Amino acid sequence: MATKTERIEARFPAELKILAERAALASGYSLTDYLANLVRNDAIERLKSQSEIQLTNERFDRFAQACEDAKAPSNKIIEAAEKLDREGF
Repeated sequence: MATKTERIEARFPAELKILAERAALASGYSLTDYLANLVRNDAIERLKSQSEIQLTNERFDRFAQACEDAKAPSNKIIEAAEKLDREGF
């Protein structure tokens, strides 16, 4: 069963297109496969970096302490959170 493909159009300066074609050829890929691999490999790392937070041990300790020291949420905050839950947020 073949994977469905979709078209992406992009415009590049001529020298960049030539560079990409040469790199694809040197890698043994078609230009399409070469660009797809670049996107696949880069996108995973970029999206991962957007969803993770790295803290030093000191900052983590400060965060953990702030969580322990935090006051319980007020009724107003609880009501607002419940409203957001009901609305699907």
